[in-house]
Amino acid sequence: MRTAIVVCAYTLLRWDDIVSGLTEAEHQLVQTSRDGEVVLVVDHNAELYARALAELAHPGLRILENSRTQGLSGARNTGVTEVEADVYVFLDDDAVPQPGWLDGLLDPFSDDAVIITGGAATPRWPESGRPALLPAGDDRGEFDWVIGCTYTGQPRTRSEVRNVMGCSMAMRARVFESAGLFGEDLGRVGTVPYGCEETELCIRAAETPGVRIVFEPTSQVLHRVTPQRTTWSYLWRRCYAEGISKAAVAERTAPRKALATETTYTTHVLPKGLVRELRSVPQRGRAGLAGASAIVTGLAVTMVGYAVGRIAIRGGRRGDNT
Repeated sequence: MRTAIVVCAYTLLRWDDIVSGLTEAEHQLVQTSRDGEVVLVVDHNAELYARALAELAHPGLRILENSRTQGLSGARNTGVTEVEADVYVFLDDDAVPQPGWLDGLLDPFSDDAVIITGGAATPRWPESGRPALLPAGDDRGEFDWVIGCTYTGQPRTRSEVRNVMGCSMAMRARVFESAGLFGEDLGRVGTVPYGCEETELCIRAAETPGVRIVFEPTSQVLHRVTPQRTTWSYLWRRCYAEGISKAAVAERTAPRKALATETTYTTHVLPKGLVRELRSVPQRGRAGLAGASAIVTGLAVTMVGYAVGRIAIRGGRRGDNT
């Protein structure tokens, strides 16, 4: 099973993380004696591409420029279309694999029905640590998805899921043959926090009868969290973008599938978190109030984003029919 580990990068600001991620990914590929290669796709950044060629080029690493639409989806699609493999592993450019990461992602493929796997992402906090606006009852928080990490409500053991998170995931080549590529009109472009392109692709891929999508939490990466991502403004901006992105996914698939996981999260996970934070106020004071406020306002902003997205989509359909 030939494996291509694809890392998509767009900024020199993440250079150290890019190098660390590539180095560890290549080490695990060699260590496990798997057939394959590591691929760096540079997303429309000539300076980053030139530096990568000058400092990183060697036989074990292929360096490509995004030949498609600017953005994460286009960069991932460049890796899929320009590199031959049986399985494509996608790793964020600010994530560093932990021991056993690659085996954890690839081992479930021993079951031919498994077409997509995803791993867990643990926050690598800045020196200030976890902020009160990203509350948590244990090692996971209800809004850790905002920073691209595993969040409260996701499974603790290997489980079937609707979709995996894009930070660390693997897909058989036949996924792209049957379901198509990542939607290049979805997903992040630079620092603009739209997403859900992997969710939409997972939903499309799951339409094939008998296939399985698996979350394997023993496959771990450390995902860097910058200080800018621990602010109220980033929380609300990311939640708003998530709402709009989910509206786009619902339009492309079906609201029931697009929102099934989110419905359980909203009705079960968030209320428990809110009660926990409110009960902690006598001991934690403002921190408990901040956690409760984050859960309430984060959900509200996400719902506003979803409503705005649905209205815009309906308006676009009316415009197309005139």
